[in-house]
Amino acid sequence: YFRWWFKKTRIEKKSAFIDLLCAVPLQQIYGCPLGGIGGGTITRGWRGEFCRWQLNPGLYHYETVIANQFTVCLRCKGQTIYQQVLSVERPSTLQGWNWGYCGHYAFYHALYPRAWLVYELPGQNVVLTCRQVSPVIPHDYKDSSLPVGVFIWEVENGRDEDVEVSIMFSLQNGTGAKEDRSGGHWNEPFSFQKDGERVAGALLHHCPAVNPFTLAISAREKAGTGVTHVMAFNPTGLGREVWQDLLQDGRLDSPTGKSSPTEKGEVTAAAVCASCRVPAHGHKTLELALAWDMPCVHFGSKEKLHLRRYTRFFGSEGDAAPALSHYALTHYEEWERKIEAWQNPILENSQLPSWYKSALFNELYFMTDGGTIWMEVPPDCCAEDLQGLAGAGLSHLLPVLREYGRFAYLEGQEYRMYNTYDVHFYASFALVMLWPKLQISLQYDIAVTVVNEDAQPRQYLMCGQTSQVKIKNVVPHDIGDPGDEPWQRVNAYLMHDTADWKDLNLKFVLQVYRDYYLTHDSLYLRDMWPVCQAVMESELKFDTDNDGLIENGGFADQTYDAWVVHGASAYCGGLWLAAVCVMCKMAEVLGDTEVRQKYLDILNKGKESFERRLWNGKYYNYDSSGSETSTSIMSDQCAGQWFLGACGLDQGEFEVFPKSHVLSALKTIFEKNVLSFAGGTMGAVNGMRPDGVPDSSSVQSNEVWIGVVYSLAATMIQEGMVEEGFRTAEGCYRTVWERLGMAFQTPEAYREKKVYRSLAYMRPLSIWSMQLALERRAGRALAP
Repeated sequence: YFRWWFKKTRIEKKSAFIDLLCAVPLQQIYGCPLGGIGGGTITRGWRGEFCRWQLNPGLYHYETVIANQFTVCLRCKGQTIYQQVLSVERPSTLQGWNWGYCGHYAFYHALYPRAWLVYELPGQNVVLTCRQVSPVIPHDYKDSSLPVGVFIWEVENGRDEDVEVSIMFSLQNGTGAKEDRSGGHWNEPFSFQKDGERVAGALLHHCPAVNPFTLAISAREKAGTGVTHVMAFNPTGLGREVWQDLLQDGRLDSPTGKSSPTEKGEVTAAAVCASCRVPAHGHKTLELALAWDMPCVHFGSKEKLHLRRYTRFFGSEGDAAPALSHYALTHYEEWERKIEAWQNPILENSQLPSWYKSALFNELYFMTDGGTIWMEVPPDCCAEDLQGLAGAGLSHLLPVLREYGRFAYLEGQEYRMYNTYDVHFYASFALVMLWPKLQISLQYDIAVTVVNEDAQPRQYLMCGQTSQVKIKNVVPHDIGDPGDEPWQRVNAYLMHDTADWKDLNLKFVLQVYRDYYLTHDSLYLRDMWPVCQAVMESELKFDTDNDGLIENGGFADQTYDAWVVHGASAYCGGLWLAAVCVMCKMAEVLGDTEVRQKYLDILNKGKESFERRLWNGKYYNYDSSGSETSTSIMSDQCAGQWFLGACGLDQGEFEVFPKSHVLSALKTIFEKNVLSFAGGTMGAVNGMRPDGVPDSSSVQSNEVWIGVVYSLAATMIQEGMVEEGFRTAEGCYRTVWERLGMAFQTPEAYREKKVYRSLAYMRPLSIWSMQLALERRAGRALAP
């Protein structure tokens, strides 16, 4: 790995798909990100700063751009009485501005996709509340794609006299990267009128050689609200001209015409100001927006040009920022109505703990801020272009991708692979429950890669062996690296050859049926059926002794990719039986009696083997190897049961795992992995020895994986252990969001002391399976 890392990072000067030597440093600063799905994101911190940028698809830039600020100016009787940058910082630039707002008078709340910043202006008797809204709306495939965020400033005047309030929004042209100084960037004013609504502001054109974009800051003009601007100031200077301009009359002097392009080494910024008069003891609203337009993107290889989803509605010419700004400022009220209609039933349910309400919605940040991309299929594209040499059987591939586009999100902001499939298995609940068409589109993309191959040989970094990138009829690990060419070249994961992993094929089959069960999409089921049969045929070779149960290969051949497994195992064996069960069910739905009988025979034989080889009277052993750690209690031993429960296949003729055994295993996990670990306050440790000491045989066995804990909690809820489920998951929420300050960057893993791994990770989206389990229970309670 080190040799490969050195060549990649030091000689080729590229970044590594997983950089084990230079992790992103933890900053406990993040708040709610801005933007819809797949158009890039800009994250604001909980102190209001603009501090995490993902405009180039899948690539993150961590930089607080200090010029990006909101400033308030208050005037009474024609005099400015208060002017303050709403930031606690005291930076070395823009020293002509009044910095250092007292944090004691500011409050932050986030409930994704909205956030609230409250400023009780000291000594002024005026309260400002900035409500931040992004268009992240379930079952909406248009507005949810838009690269915009809206800031609604509510001004409450507690004084006995009228006050004139101005909010100035300043923004640097760029993202704080060295490209900001590359020259040729320029700003211009704009106004956009449609349907009697007028929006005015500034366009900041950022013109690098690859992936140019425009930023737009704007405000809504309406009766009593004036919008003014300044087109170019130097964010690295003192900033006195802008400050004095605002101080003088609470307005900016609005020069016309564009700014001249920057010279090399020079940085530029612009500002927009919205002003209104607020009567004594009255209340008024100022509405501002930020939009960004990077319609056409190249990934790292620069081989293909891709169009983002929102270009379907706003064009791909790079001139959409004014229309996007106008659309956002005239539609955000409708977005908020839809967001509230979705969230309120959960928020108002007094039986759900409040930490859970926060976790459920705030973990969804990763849907947009997981390096997420949502691309259009080119209009001239035909089925052959998409399906490769062997995908002709996927008859609805083209219509699905044409209608809903292609969706991908990273395994993690530090683990740069798209749609990492062993992890998506957990996270997919958020997608299938909230944007089911994106899950179906993603599954078609996976199905295409299953039936095709990439015979290119390469060396794997953990074992040093050489084999081909992707063999036919197995599920890929991922669909590529944004630093390369995703969809075109899959399996960016170089650590292990995942063709021999035991879980990927099973996870595809389980998701196909789960998706069908939740969406009733029978065309999808029909298209996926031959693919499911092909991957199950590939998987059958892992049943080396023909006892109806697959065996692991004596290496870390599944999602726990550093935790070795020998022989039959609770995790892969359980997933295998669950997949065999859904094969029977799908065959039944599709009337394929021959295949149904084949898998029924395997199921009956496999169930008996699984119980005989792994059940020890209390729980399922980690594996059947008889080694000193084979009796470890694995928190994820019921993963197969978790998925069967989510598909309504956990009882009656389809009861794969005896109910009493499942309950006993879950109780053991609760007692040992949860309550005997860190005093029951940190969720469930992955592996626990029967004597109550964490299993330290691998670097992953004594970690807590947050996404696994949420799925374990869902399993407990499905099985009626509701209180235990909440208690288990609560440990993770409190550890990550409260104690460790990792809000909006939930990691893959942490240990009891001092260690965490892979910030901002996909798997915790599995919390939506808890919601599914709760909705199921409520539905059963209501059913006659």
